[in-house]
Amino acid sequence: MPTETQTDLRPRTEALFDEEHQFIAPGLQTIALLSKLAIDHGKGATLTDLDGNTYLDLNAGVSVASLGHAHPRYIAALSAQLEKVSVGSFTSRPRAELVRLIAELTPGELNRSQFFSGGAEAVEAAIRLARSHTKRTDIVGFTGGFHGKTAGVLPLSDVDWKTLVGPLPAGHHIAPYADPTRFDGSETECRQHAISELRRVIERDVAGRPAAIIIEPIQGTAGNIVPPAGFLRDVHEIAHEYGALLIADEMITGFGRTGELFGCSDDQVIPDIMTLGKGMASGFPVSALVSTERIMAAKPFSLPSASSSSYGGNPLAAAAALITIQIILSDKLIENSATVGRLLRDGLETLGQRRRSIANVRGRGLLIGFDLVSDQPTKTLLPKEKCIAFFKDCLADGLIMMSYTPRVRVHSPLILSAEQANAALAIIDRGLERLEAK
Repeated sequence: MPTETQTDLRPRTEALFDEEHQFIAPGLQTIALLSKLAIDHGKGATLTDLDGNTYLDLNAGVSVASLGHAHPRYIAALSAQLEKVSVGSFTSRPRAELVRLIAELTPGELNRSQFFSGGAEAVEAAIRLARSHTKRTDIVGFTGGFHGKTAGVLPLSDVDWKTLVGPLPAGHHIAPYADPTRFDGSETECRQHAISELRRVIERDVAGRPAAIIIEPIQGTAGNIVPPAGFLRDVHEIAHEYGALLIADEMITGFGRTGELFGCSDDQVIPDIMTLGKGMASGFPVSALVSTERIMAAKPFSLPSASSSSYGGNPLAAAAALITIQIILSDKLIENSATVGRLLRDGLETLGQRRRSIANVRGRGLLIGFDLVSDQPTKTLLPKEKCIAFFKDCLADGLIMMSYTPRVRVHSPLILSAEQANAALAIIDRGLERLEAK
């Protein structure tokens, strides 16, 4: 439990944090600012600060460290590639193997890949591709969605400050996402309502001619929100009904995070375009755009240099993605995600029966969410200042988790063990007990 003397337990950590903040710009991730952590090293699903305090990591850099920290085969593969060549857009053995592997794993005819450095860059490329193919311009997204903070995708991201940075690009429209945790009715009614509203937005705002509908199979930033079964399939059907493409933004959900290879697998949907990243390379900055040969041939997207990126798919990035995906498959981390994720969700459900401040446990695989509430029957969300206190309490007890807002997000490394999951549940339980005692 945090006390007035907690700083004394982390003198080196907080000193480096303060030193850095003399020069680094504001606007860092909230979890970094609130924790004031300075990390010395990581191993597996744990991180250790400069003072030797070790934390169980249920954040994984926001779904990035799929292999955990300092995985020996990952280190070996990147070290070997560094000794050869690390930059350039020429063909390399890692990239040639990577594009073949992705083509073998992605559903349907999604067999052509292009690489970038970050999620927003790949999503912007997906939008350019959809416009190139359909010869239309309008894009429809969803409330609660997050696709990045660059100008081309900011209109589609649910951030409260986006109108304060100047006029947003035109041609972007928002429909309600099917969030059963905030809907007063059954999951079926939630799904039907959202689909009805999607039709209304397409007809009213886009004159029935969208270029694409973009969707996260599970919404991450909104709180790891799982839509009702069949919702993604309905969205896919509507996209094609109106002559649009479906873009599945799988930055967070791809490569085993949900206990399936891809997030759209649960509804058995094959999107027209898929964006991938984050855990795809277990921490190395690389993202991907995947589509069919027919769609990728659209001009101007397919013109020389029109879809290229200076760093995308460089030999080092390709080596990182290749070894990550290979380990996910060989070590059965998709199955581990499903098994340990189920253990975590069941444990959180059990806590919800004993603790009055937790509700709406949800998730698939190791992409899990729950709500901190002040009243369980009405599911009234807990004030943010109390959530921050809960976050710091769990941190002092050795747990890193995005619990500083009432919509808590859990996305550990895919290597998380059952023993570690149970340890995390015990820390959460103690934190909830102290929260409710105040």
